[in-house]
Amino acid sequence: MTPDLLDRLALRDLVENWAIWRDAGDWARFRTVWHDEGRMMATWFQGTADEFIAISREGFEKGVRILHFLGGTSIDLAGNRAIVQTKMTISQRALVEGVECDVVCTGRFYDFLEKRDGQGGVKWGMVLRQPIYEKDRIDPVDPAKVPVLDRALLESFPIGYRHLAYLQTGIGYKVKPDMPGLIGPEVEKLYARGAAYLAGGTL
Repeated sequence: MTPDLLDRLALRDLVENWAIWRDAGDWARFRTVWHDEGRMMATWFQGTADEFIAISREGFEKGVRILHFLGGTSIDLAGNRAIVQTKMTISQRALVEGVECDVVCTGRFYDFLEKRDGQGGVKWGMVLRQPIYEKDRIDPVDPAKVPVLDRALLESFPIGYRHLAYLQTGIGYKVKPDMPGLIGPEVEKLYARGAAYLAGGTL
């Protein structure tokens, strides 16, 4: 077991724990994947890890379910820093134009991580999580009922997450309009930011 392999195992474990602990509402353990200044970016939220945990917990207790499923992982290591990309889906269920629907969004988590001394010894922690939204769809839970969407509103959102944004806007969230997608200037800027981070730059 080389140090490189141990780091890669620890990073993958952290990413997988993020999804399991958040979706299960295991907030105490969920906090341990973050460094103190960690930040979360999402369509419906941008802020600190602690703020994200608090608002996620509040929503969870009210019945909001935003669930995650993970696929393959690619890890770029540079000493005590890493960029980890993980294929994922985000799914959320809510009423859309009066019809209960599921939205499923496919993309990648693009994570900035660092290994530091901390409580319990040296460990990896998340500094920034920035999802990349590649494509999405909306499905009525009952196929006999179909929501009638406001086409102008739907098409006002980026193509990679327009159905997710439509659902989230409908239940009261303010959705960020310029998140990275599969292609385009936003994702190219993110890749450049990741490369600079691995080279020792600040976020």
